[in-house]
Amino acid sequence: MKVKVPFYDLAQVNAKHRNGLLEVITEVFDSGSLILGAQVEAFENEFAEYCGVKYAVGVGNGLDAIYFILSALEIGQGDEVIVPSNTYIATWLAISRTGATIVPVEPDPNSYCLNPSLIEQSITTRTKAILVVHLYGQVADMPAINDIAEKYGLPVIEDAAQAHGASIATGRVGSLGAAGAFSFYPSKNLGSLGDAGAVTTDSFEIARKVRLLRNYGSERKYYNEILGWNSRLDELQASVLRFKLKVLDDENIERIKIANFYSNELSQELGDFLPKISQNREHVWHLYVIQHPERDLIQRELAELGIETLIHYPVAPHRQTCYEPLGYHDGSFPISERIHKEVLSLPLWPGMSNDQLNFVVESVTDVLTKIRN
Repeated sequence: MKVKVPFYDLAQVNAKHRNGLLEVITEVFDSGSLILGAQVEAFENEFAEYCGVKYAVGVGNGLDAIYFILSALEIGQGDEVIVPSNTYIATWLAISRTGATIVPVEPDPNSYCLNPSLIEQSITTRTKAILVVHLYGQVADMPAINDIAEKYGLPVIEDAAQAHGASIATGRVGSLGAAGAFSFYPSKNLGSLGDAGAVTTDSFEIARKVRLLRNYGSERKYYNEILGWNSRLDELQASVLRFKLKVLDDENIERIKIANFYSNELSQELGDFLPKISQNREHVWHLYVIQHPERDLIQRELAELGIETLIHYPVAPHRQTCYEPLGYHDGSFPISERIHKEVLSLPLWPGMSNDQLNFVVESVTDVLTKIRN
């Protein structure tokens, strides 16, 4: 069946920027400079200013961004890192790459983000960091988490891959901890035309180490100070990101309007199953996620009507095959397991038409009525 409403129409999102994007890409092509040149430096400066930090360092992807922060903080074998049990697996993989021990903590069932009230019971003498995830575009409870971190002398790392531009009273994500990790995967709020990522921080030393790690451990060509990687943001992607950064806030406003429309129109049918916005947090709606015990049936019915939905995410990290050696089982993290069994992401992207939005609302309403009867 031809999809009437795709989950995310990347071609349409980029089409409205076609001329501008081709212009900046052509500029890079004509320059002959493709790796770690003027575009990367300019984007790093502009993104740092946008996030409200001193430094931004472009890297190859979001997973590397998290790993480089952990490495810059010298976290490794024998150390423990507190991390949400409910997240995309990349957050866990970055910790595994360091050799440190993953210490999962359940989320707040309303925000889906790390629950501060459960953190302290998981802190031990080996705990070296708290890694928060601003899931779906909503900021985690950073004031409460930072208070706990300060009490125990722990750095807080932000996985901000889904929350470009999200904020609380004290600032935007990426500026709320020791360092922030961003992904610019094409479907993100700030998306490139391929894989890309960045680290943001106010720490000169973290920024310096990340620059070394992304480039073979080298600051000066052919002279290698540490064991590094090849994970560089390239000039083409940097030029695309510079262009898109200028429209990020406008596109986030569009996302907020769409999310508000869904919430208003579906409130009677979905009620408590709608996403919840925590007080004093600016949600940028990377995803609009409902939760329902009949999730699978709803998804099937919507698909038959031509509406594409996705599940973020169908399997909790501790139940993934690659993490079987950790010894977790069904019931180890019941809040996360319930979330993963019940969440469903509705279509949302800047540029959705009123006809598409109305069709989604009407279809969800009809499906829920059918289920109820």
